Amino acid sequence: MWIFFIIITLPHVLGVGDSKESRSLLPIFQRASTKPPEIRKCDCSCGEANVATRIVGGEETDINEFPWMVRLSYFNRFYCGGMLINDRYVLTAAHCVRGFMWFMIKVTLGEHDRCDKTRKPETRFVIRAFTGDFNYVSFDHDVAVLRLNAQVPLTDKIRPICLPKDPEAMYGGMRAIATGWGSLKEDGKLSCVLQEVEVPVMSNDDCKANTSYNPKTITDNMLCAGYDKGKKDSCQGDSGGPLMRERPEDNRFELIGIVSWGNGCARPGFPGVYTRVTKYLKWIKENSKDGCFCNQD
Repeated sequence: MWIFFIIITLPHVLGVGDSKESRSLLPIFQRASTKPPEIRKCDCSCGEANVATRIVGGEETDINEFPWMVRLSYFNRFYCGGMLINDRYVLTAAHCVRGFMWFMIKVTLGEHDRCDKTRKPETRFVIRAFTGDFNYVSFDHDVAVLRLNAQVPLTDKIRPICLPKDPEAMYGGMRAIATGWGSLKEDGKLSCVLQEVEVPVMSNDDCKANTSYNPKTITDNMLCAGYDKGKKDSCQGDSGGPLMRERPEDNRFELIGIVSWGNGCARPGFPGVYTRVTKYLKWIKENSKDGCFCNQD
């Protein structure tokens, strides 16, 4: 679903579909000259949205409502989303960076209307990317950690999202929110302003048994979210963005999924498929621990 936008717009530059070319870049992505220090804590709070209190079938967010949301551009062309997890690292989908010249990826933070050229949002560039065992055949392990070229100032408009507290949480039956600047309908135009949509999270057993997907394509590292009748979903351009839930105990948002793939957009029987973040908590923290994490509590 969401990868098609990249293939159509940048086929020769990205080398999408050429697995040998993509794999040849992996050692460069994972090279590190020194061992990162232990995880540091910042005097800040993660997951705090800027509201008191949806993307296909969704609605516009409030301005900077979700301050961890970032926009990725390649050669100055928007193509994927992501989210800030600490003052130096962004999380996104592996298919948004595998095979790319990652130093050409620009990260824009604290933005709402990406078409508003009068504003000068905070920007950074990617100097290192970790993509793990992802491949384009199965879309399994579709997660990437991006190290930025400079620390990000944490403000009301720019703030990290919380990572899950419970690595065993499954989230089936819960409501979650996806956000992005992607298409408002299948094969439609991209949105200028950030959109949000609320979707129900399915158990993997339910997704395998009661959707039109081949059960073998849904792995334990994935999470399905959407309605039986479709109508509400993430779409092209939303890849790499967050699927998040508001924790009832403290009203903070924690990241439970990363927009990954699907069959079309908002089609009946084909919910969105997301990377299950709880499966990668240790890997994410290990590859981003030289950044400063906000307090979870």
